Amino acid sequence: MANSCNLLFAGFGGQGILFAGKFLAYKGLIENKQVSWLPSYGPEMRGGTANCSVIISDDPIGSPIVSKPDVLVAMNLPSLEKYENDVVAGGKIFVDSTLINKKVERTDVDVYYIPATKIANDNGTPTLANMIITGKVLKEVEFFSMDNTDAALKKVVSARHLDLLDVNFGAVKAGYDFE
Repeated sequence: MANSCNLLFAGFGGQGILFAGKFLAYKGLIENKQVSWLPSYGPEMRGGTANCSVIISDDPIGSPIVSKPDVLVAMNLPSLEKYENDVVAGGKIFVDSTLINKKVERTDVDVYYIPATKIANDNGTPTLANMIITGKVLKEVEFFSMDNTDAALKKVVSARHLDLLDVNFGAVKAGYDFE
């Protein structure tokens, strides 16, 4: 198993890109890993571009910048088009196929098409596509597991939204179980 994982979450503001990245960062901290979480916003938070670089490693992290991700989570078409070619050969690309109908053209990466926005809407949780696709990441990336998911969610779900802990966990589980 690799001793580090470089992830890039990308989409538009309001999709929970930074929240999903922060969730994985806290999960890494709880599991005693070295962690870096670097958010990046476009000109406006809601509707502008948002991405975040997450590095989780057994070893100290030299730079928080992820220029060659092992894992790309693309929540909209501009993000897929911008970052698809940056993923390392042998890497993994997770695509919200509800919002992106383009297929990844590369053959040297594993691609997962998850209709995360549709699943979220069907489950009555339209704001949780981010956590559904993150659940699929937990399943398909050998570096991760479902261990400590509850504890990490308790770190990122704010005190005033504690009622959303269970639905967030359910969204992660829905993505993890998606075939």
